Amino acid sequence: MMHAPRFRSLETRHQALEAQITAEGQRPRPDDAVLLKLKREKLALKEEMERLRLRRAH
Repeated sequence: MMHAPRFRSLETRHQALEAQITAEGQRPRPDDAVLLKLKREKLALKEEMERLRLRRAH
C-alpha cells in the first residue's frame, strides 16, 4: 500500500495524543484549553486516517 508509512505515522501520533489527553485529564486541575486542542488534533488525525482507508478501499 502506497500510504502505509503515512498511515503508521498518523497512528503513532494518534496514540501519543491519546496518552497526552489521558495524562492531562488525570491532573488535579486539567487545563480545558489544552484538552480541547489535543482532542481537536486527535480528531483531525482520525479523519485523515479514515480518508486514507477509503482511498485504499477504492
